[in-house]
Amino acid sequence: MTRDAPAPPPTPLLLTAACGVRATLDPFGARLTRVDAPDRDGRVARVVLGFDDPAATRAEALPDGGAYLGATCGRVANRIAGAAFVLDGVRYPLAANEGANQRHGGPLGFDRVDWAVVEAGPARAVLRHHSRDGDQGFPGALDVDATFTLSDAGELAVVYTATTTRPTHVNLVSHVYFNLSGTGGTIADHRLRVDADRFLPVDAAQLPGAPRAVAGTPLDLRRARRLDALLASDDPQLRLARGGNHNLCLNGAGLRAVAWLDHPASGRTMTLATDQPGLQLYAAGWLGGAFAPHAGLCLEAQAWPDACNRPDFPATRLDPGQRYRSETRLRFGVAPRDALG
Repeated sequence: MTRDAPAPPPTPLLLTAACGVRATLDPFGARLTRVDAPDRDGRVARVVLGFDDPAATRAEALPDGGAYLGATCGRVANRIAGAAFVLDGVRYPLAANEGANQRHGGPLGFDRVDWAVVEAGPARAVLRHHSRDGDQGFPGALDVDATFTLSDAGELAVVYTATTTRPTHVNLVSHVYFNLSGTGGTIADHRLRVDADRFLPVDAAQLPGAPRAVAGTPLDLRRARRLDALLASDDPQLRLARGGNHNLCLNGAGLRAVAWLDHPASGRTMTLATDQPGLQLYAAGWLGGAFAPHAGLCLEAQAWPDACNRPDFPATRLDPGQRYRSETRLRFGVAPRDALG
């Protein structure tokens, strides 16, 4: 009796823009594996962490999830305390994968499945996944679409939509690591500004507490600051998070620009707009293997972590007949040599 050979990895999808920005998608985990963008002198280089070889992507992600490089995380991204929640009086135990807690949807989350390619064009791709009732412990069958659209101006839109057959919780996140230098190294020489007056402190398990004001803390990013200040900080919160692993409680509502990242040496810039209430700032202090700690910066538009156990947080509940939708836009650009200081 012969064993069938494993199916080959799905073919990556390429989106291109007239301005020179290119984005590569892998249906495995609906992940963004590569973005190329020009610097102020027109030199195009990679600005997100990832692998060009789909087999290498799988090898890094399996069996424990790896670093979630560029992946779509769900059904509920970030942490769920105690790997359980109560919904309508029923307790749902979940598959734990970070000690007693669940992280990024569990040991077989959306980052570790092959999504179906529904549409594949030069500027737009749609990927789809069906999550069965009870998947990783979550109630309700969930149908999810991930739509990636790249404009000729260099703006990449990521839109997630989902429907459910039973009441459940949903928080989908694109776990991309940015490094605008185009030459590797760390994010220490990048600058970041975020429109957030509050953040969620974390404990040693990276579980969130009640919101605190950013004023007087290293996480006060309301004015642009170099990231080396965060990476070198001896602030207890940043030491717990190895340079940052915090939800920033975004100001405003609806689709709006909330974060600005730039790399003065190359002139590359990125503006992030979202309709979500939170932005996870992860300085990649736990990276290892092919990428060193702090080789990239995650800016994950999201609902607040552990919201399914925190009635004081913005809700993540989704009921039958409702449609979950989240939108994040990443605009890549360049600034003149004297504009970034």
